[in-house]
Amino acid sequence: MSRKRLTLKLSPESVYIGALLSLVAGYLDAYTYIGRDGVFSTAQTGNMVLLGVEAARGDFAQALVHIPPIVAFVTGVFVAEMLKHPWIVRMLVEPSRAVLLLEIIVLFGVGFLPSSVPNMVVTMMIVFVGSLQISTFRSLEGWTYNTTVTTGNLFTAARALYISLFQKELSASLQFKKFATVISSFLFGAFIGTFATYRMEDKAVWIASIILIVVFFIMLVSPAKGISSEIIKRDTR
Repeated sequence: MSRKRLTLKLSPESVYIGALLSLVAGYLDAYTYIGRDGVFSTAQTGNMVLLGVEAARGDFAQALVHIPPIVAFVTGVFVAEMLKHPWIVRMLVEPSRAVLLLEIIVLFGVGFLPSSVPNMVVTMMIVFVGSLQISTFRSLEGWTYNTTVTTGNLFTAARALYISLFQKELSASLQFKKFATVISSFLFGAFIGTFATYRMEDKAVWIASIILIVVFFIMLVSPAKGISSEIIKRDTR
């Protein structure tokens, strides 16, 4: 019998990590939209549209509901950029894992908050950590992507599919498959997030936290080096 070592690379840029993070983003959007006053937690495009729609209708009270999440998102981006400073990077060693850990703690804590806490406060907490995620995880195996916004990913996937079909580029075919995986994960996250929120209500956020724990563990045991496993093959000679 002979042994063959197989290295499975699961770095922060891996499509597996990207798919799980996108699943969480879709899940959280469904969670806050259904259970937290119709506000999106990661899709700020949606909040911008709803802000304009409600303002045009003259319902300024409802329109204002969409402003705090946008402010929380911008704040999260500022914090994420601060984490890129050299002295902070040296202190944290691996900022991407620190961001994930913070997101896990916040989401887990949200599930314990009493119903007396305003939905807007909860949503802003989720938006903040979501913006940290989007600012930290920007690369999918060498391509720029977004873990929380589907429009750009859909454009990239559609363009890659065209090049693959009509220009016969193998790299474009691979790119399409990777981005299609991320997009499908986001959609699936919204699907299961809807069911979970209706059944578990506020506690449904814990499922997102559990998924992020899985991502954190993967990155902890396989930081850019990959996970090695052994496949035992029979020698038939």
